[in-house]
Amino acid sequence: MKLKDKVAIVTGSGQGIGKEVALTLAREGANVVVSDITDKVYDMVKEIEKMGSQGLAVKADVSNIKEVEEMVRKILEKFGRIDILVNNAGIYPFKSLVEMEEKDWDKVLNVNLKGTFNCTKSVLQTMIKQKSGVIINISSIAGSVVGYSNLVHYSASKSGIVGFTRSAALELAQHGIRMNAIAPGPIETPGIKAVGEESLKQIVKTVPLKRIGQPRDVANLVVFLASEDSNFITGQCIVIDGGYTLP
Repeated sequence: MKLKDKVAIVTGSGQGIGKEVALTLAREGANVVVSDITDKVYDMVKEIEKMGSQGLAVKADVSNIKEVEEMVRKILEKFGRIDILVNNAGIYPFKSLVEMEEKDWDKVLNVNLKGTFNCTKSVLQTMIKQKSGVIINISSIAGSVVGYSNLVHYSASKSGIVGFTRSAALELAQHGIRMNAIAPGPIETPGIKAVGEESLKQIVKTVPLKRIGQPRDVANLVVFLASEDSNFITGQCIVIDGGYTLP
């Protein structure tokens, strides 16, 4: 119960890593706001409440600042404070740079990078007033550590999140707010399963720890960064990939 009575927002928490992050935060005693563009958020709240924590479901498109501001208004109306923000919402459509159009680029950057900005900006006034807060941005090894073909827009957005994290952490430290990023490698999510079982086996062979990561691995790191156990860590990007990107 490291996060008892804390109020946490997890964007993109309808499935995959975001879902596990939201449930793990609830297990640690946090009241969790689950945000996504799908109706899955309502089922998530039921799961959170079974654990004894309070939940709030908010459908919001993080690339739309008005929807994000409305989400924050609802949160403050219900809980009165915001302690933790996990910027997890992201999309990763595969497309070659040659075939990529402006609309493809804009969509990915708007959700992944602009969405991180929108959500961060919308909680800052509250966190500054509280003189406390933790913001955790989900980046990726794509872009921030290695390159990936057919994911130029995704890689650019995720490396942009790391730069955003480092610079924002400098500004926010004076207000008692910490910000860090997490860069996952291969994690077993609906997206990675789409590559096929044979491709997954090949990926596992390249991971020194000889397994693919689980959403719970990332969620446990989020709990650490959100808790007082990491209260002297800010502005960092922590890679969690089983050694996949080691030289």
